[in-house]
Amino acid sequence: MPHKALPRRGLLFVLSSPSGAGKSTIARMLLEGDPTLEMSISATTRPIRGDEVDGVHYHFVSLDRFREMREEGAFLEWAHVLGNRYGTPRAPVERMLDEGRDVLFDIDWQGAQQLHQQLGGDTVRVFILPPSVEELGRRLSSRGTDSAEVVAARMSRAASEISHWDGYDYVLINDDVQACIAEVRAILTAERLKRSRQIGLIGFTRKLMASGAPAN
Repeated sequence: MPHKALPRRGLLFVLSSPSGAGKSTIARMLLEGDPTLEMSISATTRPIRGDEVDGVHYHFVSLDRFREMREEGAFLEWAHVLGNRYGTPRAPVERMLDEGRDVLFDIDWQGAQQLHQQLGGDTVRVFILPPSVEELGRRLSSRGTDSAEVVAARMSRAASEISHWDGYDYVLINDDVQACIAEVRAILTAERLKRSRQIGLIGFTRKLMASGAPAN
């Protein structure tokens, strides 16, 4: 981790994958193990599910309200996925970045591309691949949250999503979730330590040089 006394600009840590490849599980494990990382809460037009809470899991909005927000430029990115719309509210994300806080995104390739276009230097993109198509189908079916028709639609969409793997900074194969989360954590640590994000280093090194201390 960077030195706590040094100011640092936050980063946008994007996880994408075909549905069922494990990004949501990895995102949850990442958040549980890192209290300094915060989840971006998307707005969506899809119906609320099970024990989901508005403002915690998503901001659930009407289609008309979503369109208003889009026209107002209130989204950093948005996408139309399987009949529903999803978007990232701009204001809270930009505020967290300026405060040196890191934001986690669980979004698809369209959202990742738009986010990179808006805030490229602050964005780190990680794509998660399944070990095989057969395993992806098994994971989707075993969740029990979607109908057979929805599972079929997600499987059909998976090939298109996977074709965008080369638009990411890192690509991982999730054949072992513990190994994959360890790799994701290593990426996050390395990106936090990049010189370009350590905005406090300029003042720190100047003080070292002025006092005659070695700078390394």
